[in-house]
Amino acid sequence: MPIATMTSKGQITIPIKVRRALGLKPGVRIDFYEVGNGEYAFRPKNGLIMDMAGCIPKIDSALTIEEMDRAVLDYAAELDAATRSAPREIAINGEKA
Repeated sequence: MPIATMTSKGQITIPIKVRRALGLKPGVRIDFYEVGNGEYAFRPKNGLIMDMAGCIPKIDSALTIEEMDRAVLDYAAELDAATRSAPREIAINGEKA
């Protein structure tokens, strides 16, 4: 069974037998996922770009700049309204203003 030692910086070198079996090349990203009971497994994240075909829906029509501006302003107004405090009454010389 291949073994790796972790450095003080938390890095390990994946043994060559494992790299070859997984087809790992320099720069390949690796996903780690929990399999239970404190154990993790990993797999290379090395799919082809063509594997992503169809994952983003096509847009039937594009918004105009004016529509985008209006959406941004509406959202900003919503955030502003959500974060405003209720008005407070202020007493001046013991009398409410």
